[in-house]
Formats: sequence, structure tokens, C-alpha cells
Amino acid sequence: MRVLLIGANGYLGRYVADRLLADPAVQLTALGRGDDADVRFDLATGSPGALTRFLDAVHPGVVINCAGATRGGARELTRHNTVAVATICESLRRSGCGARLVQLGCAAEYGPSQPGSSTAEDAVPRPGGPYGVSKLAATELVLGSGLDAVVLRVFSPVGPGTPAGSPLGRLAEAMRRAMQSGDGELRLSGLGVQRDFVDVRDVARAVHAASLSAAQGVVNIGTGRAVRLREAAAVLARVAGYGGALHELDVPQQHGHPGRQAGLAAIGSPRSEATAEQLAAAAPQPYPYPDGCGAWQQADVRTARDRLGWRPRINLEESLADIWMEAACRI
Repeated sequence: MRVLLIGANGYLGRYVADRLLADPAVQLTALGRGDDADVRFDLATGSPGALTRFLDAVHPGVVINCAGATRGGARELTRHNTVAVATICESLRRSGCGARLVQLGCAAEYGPSQPGSSTAEDAVPRPGGPYGVSKLAATELVLGSGLDAVVLRVFSPVGPGTPAGSPLGRLAEAMRRAMQSGDGELRLSGLGVQRDFVDVRDVARAVHAASLSAAQGVVNIGTGRAVRLREAAAVLARVAGYGGALHELDVPQQHGHPGRQAGLAAIGSPRSEATAEQLAAAAPQPYPYPDGCGAWQQADVRTARDRLGWRPRINLEESLADIWMEAACRI
């Protein structure tokens, strides 16, 4: 099976590439903007015609899109998350390769959920920020393309390589700094938020399964269990051997939203002087919750089980242990 992987150098894409390369039946070609891609191509600026010619030459059976942007203004997010997917869809329609498309979406497309509920694929999307809007627009383009396509809505991916800007990535970095400097306590904000954390290696397994399946439409990829960040912080402290105290901060929010800031921030011990970077991390974000998902998100994962034969295998403690191993290497 010939597979064209777009975004192989990203956080999710790296693990998807590893998973595919472990399958002897897969012939993998990586397309991206970096020098280490097999083929250099910028989806945000490249023409559908150029991509079509490449598809006709390579003739993949599956195209997997892991590319996209998670940060930036609305214009940049639209260019990398929506326009890029429009280019892929148009190129596949023009091409004679007949490839199946596996598009990686995200839980931010749903927006906030009712606490205690599990979000199924038929929920009405109400994204709470420009990132979720740009990804939802991409999903609608895929679903309306007429292609053989599936969109995997990934909830909160964690594991080795977790970006430093993510809540768990920032938590690990804050704990590393505290242990390095001997701080006996960490002051954190946003520990009340609850997310469905799924290991990035399980996500890669889901992408592999989706590429081999006949499933179409939207499929949620998560664990089916929301975990409070406070619980994740306690597990990480245990894994790291951090014996200090974890104190939760109240951080004012912008736009008239009172209460706790949901974007995790850590500013160290009250006896230490906070750096400019730490103070910036503790500053209010432009939305009540930086990912636009509110205080609670939990996936209904029955469709993934029934249509992909997929279940998560790696628990959160193992994911956090691997995150900490990377952070500890910098101590």
C-alpha cells in the first residue's frame, strides 16, 4: 500500500510515520515544508495543480494529513488548517489516483461540553476560538468533497514529545525547573479543567487503522474518560519524585469571565522571583479556556471501537512518565 503522509515532522505526524514504517506492507512517502521531507511542498501556498501532478506520479492508495497549525492569528490558522485542506481535497478530486483521505481533526471543533457528558460525533459543533473554527471548516470541506475520506477528531494528545506550550508540557517544564532550583512548592492555575487525554502512540494506531478501514465521516479518538488537570499534576509529581506542594492560583480572566484561568500556568515558589516567561505564562488568555473547549471535554469513543476496531492501550500514568523522562533529561 502506497501512503502519502503530509506533516510527518509534526507532533502527531512523527508517531504516525513510525507506525506506518513498522508495517512492511506500507510504502511511505512524506510530503512537507521541511528539508527532511521526501518531497517539499507548502500546502498553504502551493497550487492544487502542482499537488495533483505529484499525486498522479506517486499514485498513493491513502493520503494522511497530519499537517496544520495550533497557534497564531485567525488568518494564519485559516491558511494552514483550512486552505491547506481545500488544496488537498481539490487535488484528490482532480487526480486519477483514487486515494483514500485520512484527515486529522481535533476536539476543539466541538467547543465546550456539558460537564459529565460524553461528546459523540453527531454533536453540534460550537468551537470557542479561531483554532477550532479553522479545523471545523477543514472537516466540512473533507465531508463535502465526495472523496473516500474519514476525519479523526483527536481529543487531547499526550506522551513523549508533548509540546512545551500544552498544559501537560508546561506542567512538566515547571516541575523540572522547581526540582532544578530546589523550590519546595509550585503555584499553578487552571487545575480544575478536565480533558480526555489520549496517548499520541494510540493516536498513531488509530490513524493506521483508519487508513485500512472503510469508515467514513467523523470518528472520535480519545479514551472516553475526562481527567482533571489537578489529578494529572499529582500523578506527574509522583512519577517525577517531586515532594513539594502544589498550590492552585486564581488568575483573573479577560473579557469579563471571572474565576480560574484554565490555561495551566506555573510561576514557582512564592519565595522566588518569577521570570518574564513565567509571568507571561500566568497571564490571562484571550479566551476563558485557551483551546476554546470550556471546563470539560470527554469523548464518546464507541464509533472508533465499532468501525475501526480501535481502543486506547496506554494509560495516562505511562504517558506522563514518558513526558517526564524527556523533561528530566534537561535537569
